[in-house]
Amino acid sequence: MGNRLDGKVCIVTGAGSGMGRACAQEMAAQGGRVIVSDVNEEAGQATTSLITSAGHDAKFFTCDLRNPEAIKALMDFASDTYGGIDVLHNNAAVHETDLTSHTSIEDLPDDVWDVVYEINLKAIWLTIKYATPYLKKSTRGAAIVNVASTGSFVSYPQVGAYCATKGGVLMLTKAAAVDLAKYNIRCNCYCPGAIDTPMVQKYYEAAPDKDAIMSVLTGAHLIPRLGRPDEIAKLACFLASEDSSFINGAAYVIDGGTLAWRGVNA
Repeated sequence: MGNRLDGKVCIVTGAGSGMGRACAQEMAAQGGRVIVSDVNEEAGQATTSLITSAGHDAKFFTCDLRNPEAIKALMDFASDTYGGIDVLHNNAAVHETDLTSHTSIEDLPDDVWDVVYEINLKAIWLTIKYATPYLKKSTRGAAIVNVASTGSFVSYPQVGAYCATKGGVLMLTKAAAVDLAKYNIRCNCYCPGAIDTPMVQKYYEAAPDKDAIMSVLTGAHLIPRLGRPDEIAKLACFLASEDSSFINGAAYVIDGGTLAWRGVNA
């Protein structure tokens, strides 16, 4: 793969752990200059240290994606630090099961819906909005890469807010591709299945029947395991690079085959 992102200034939100951390590390390894962004300063700094200790270029910026002014400040920081923005990778997301045990549509608290919506969907619109003036000036191939989900296509029990917002991410990706094509800014998304991240591990460790939970997580995967963050990162880097220069408004499914069938492995 070499340095397919050589010199590109890349912002990665939610880069403190999981897929975001893997994407930030891979973008830096492929030659990008990475702005690591997360609301958790300790986690974000840890990612930044991993990148710089490997000899790559990264800076950290704390950003609460529920705060429009913080999002704007993130874009300004990237430009002030590296002279512009070439890649915006919207990775950060939250799940209602992280916030409450009342997750059914009928009893989901209003404020939990608001948090999921504001982080998973509204923040992506705002990051795109505030990054666009900088992306328009890119001379290295401007690209936006959003994280959607298999929940953008099908629903799962007890996660109505998550699925609704991830469905919105897919269509916002297409809308951004249409509106920003005149500036030579591409916008694509990818849609993961169950990936081995701290969020999934926390869910697994809390389960009384771990075998049953793992069957739920991986049962629909034709490749019978959890996905790995590094597998996600390689796809994100492809979509951010000029190797995908004729791809725009697309949704790449990376789910181990989940959406290819209606079955569940026994």
